[in-house]
Parts: sequence; structure tokens; C-alpha cells
Amino acid sequence: MGFRNVSGNRGAGFIGSNVVAALNDAGRSDVAVADILGHEGKWRNLAKRQLADVVPPAELGHWLEGRRLDAVVHLGAISETTATDGDLVIETNFRLSLRLLDWCTANRTPFIYASSAATYGDGDQGFDDDPSVAALKRLRPMNLYGWSKQLFDLVVAERAAKGERLPPQWAGLKFFNVFGPNEYHKGPMMSVLARRFDDIKAGRVVQLFKSHREGIADGDQRRDFIYVDDVVRVIMWLLATPSVSGLFNVGTGKARSFKDLIVSAYSALGAKPNIQYVDMPEQIRGSYQYFTQSEVDRLRCAGYNGGFTALEDAVDAYVKGFLDRADRYR
Repeated sequence: MGFRNVSGNRGAGFIGSNVVAALNDAGRSDVAVADILGHEGKWRNLAKRQLADVVPPAELGHWLEGRRLDAVVHLGAISETTATDGDLVIETNFRLSLRLLDWCTANRTPFIYASSAATYGDGDQGFDDDPSVAALKRLRPMNLYGWSKQLFDLVVAERAAKGERLPPQWAGLKFFNVFGPNEYHKGPMMSVLARRFDDIKAGRVVQLFKSHREGIADGDQRRDFIYVDDVVRVIMWLLATPSVSGLFNVGTGKARSFKDLIVSAYSALGAKPNIQYVDMPEQIRGSYQYFTQSEVDRLRCAGYNGGFTALEDAVDAYVKGFLDRADRYR
């Protein structure tokens, strides 16, 4: 995002806009964002920020010509797990990433990009962020989005394994279930907390899925929920630590249930939980993940010691600092 700093694809999006905020807070105003703002109010994610430029993604290749940047943080993707347009997803999530990787390699520019925990599929192979080509090939993503991210991880891993040229710093980040301010434009891909907060606040019943797997209680499907502030701290640490490259999980390392998430929101408001469990739609039962939990040893071994916010504390900060305010934006 920027002339001297970071060119950020999807810089107006959820994680991207929070990274822009952190860069501004660190005194950086030379931040350029590449994104499509559209008509859904995504501009509000950046309304409090100072930017050097806002670049339409279609013009990014031309914009990069002749520029020198401190880093590129590439967070742009079609992230809907229900996406079905294979050509569009591959062009957006894979081929654009390849072009940015090649540009950063040729121009000796650090490159930090978003991978995804969706690459792990149903979790049968575990959640170890082993960066080897052999380990990556064993993963079986369950949707088009996860597959597109897997393809790019494999390209980077293959180049690293063969000793081919790469940017002076490169880092692929396998984000788990990120939630927090500025996710409101994501519609059905928002966290369940953001989607259901108005119901929680109004005292209406909140619906969660029943379990359709023996031994798992209703609402006890578990995810590695990570607050966006923790994700941003990892990215900022990488920008400040150019000696670190690799493929890393970005999660808390502790799976929590959807019930825990929603109950924490009620607690933040001092309200009594009002949860109803409903049948999961049959069309998603076969591909529904019941458990995700990152392994974060590789990130810690690389030197990151920032820690992660406990779910209850993260929900409390999100609810009181953003969701329960007239202005929910960072």
C-alpha cells in the first residue's frame, strides 16, 4: 500500500483497511490502496484514513511501472467460500497474485500475501503450516476459494524449494476465522457475530446450527476465531522484520465454539443469552467444517511473540468499541 510503503490490493477491505489504519497510526501516510470501492459503502472503511492514492485493480500493472515501494501487502481475493465462477476466481485469486509475485521479485520488494485456512479442507490432514511442496500437495481444499489459494501457495513453495528467485521477503499468511471492525461490507461472509449483533442487541432470538455429527453438541462446532487486531500485529511485525519469510498460520491456536462466540457478545452487553438451534441446510452439510484450529509454532519459532487476544476479551472490545456504537468503523 503506497509510494514508499505498501501497495495494498483490497486495501479498502476488511483486513486491508485495518492494516491501513495501523500504518497511519505508525506515522505512514504514503499508503496506496488498490481496490474497487463499489456502491456498498466500502469507502467508509477508509474514511478516517490518509492515503497517497486509490488505484483501480485493472490499472495496477500500469501504476506499478517504474515505482519503488517499501512493500506490497496483497490481501485481494474473491473470498466467498460459495463462489462458483472458476475462471473469475482463478484470474482474481491466482493469476493476479502471480503477477504481483513476479513484480516484487523483479523489483526486490517485500511481498506479504493472504493465503487461507480454507486450504486445509475438512482438516483430516491437520492444520500444520508445513511449507514443503509435499505437505501442501496432501491438502484437499473443499471449495473453489480454498483451491485457488492452494494453487498459489504451491507456486511459491515450488520456487523456494528449487532455489528460484523470490522477493527479498515473502510471507504467505493462512488466516483462520478473522472477525472485527470494518467487515460489514462482506454480507454473508461477515462473522456470525457481526451478522447477528443487531438481533442480540434487540433481544431477538439468535439462530445457530444444530450439530449433525454424533458426539458434537448443537452450537459446539468450533473455529479458531482471531480478532483482526491480532492479524494486523502479525502483518506489522513482518513489515518490520524483513529477515522472516515463509508460510504461516495466523490463528490463536485455540478452537472455540460458535456458542462461545455468541454468549460472549451477550456478556459484553450484560444480557441473558437467547439462542435457538436450527437444522443446517442439507446442501452444506457434506462440506461443513466442524473443527479448525491453527498450529502457531512456526510463527512463534520465526520470532513472533505478540500473543493473541482471548475470545471473550476480543468480543468485548469489538462490541463495546464498535458494534454497539453509532459509528462502527475503525
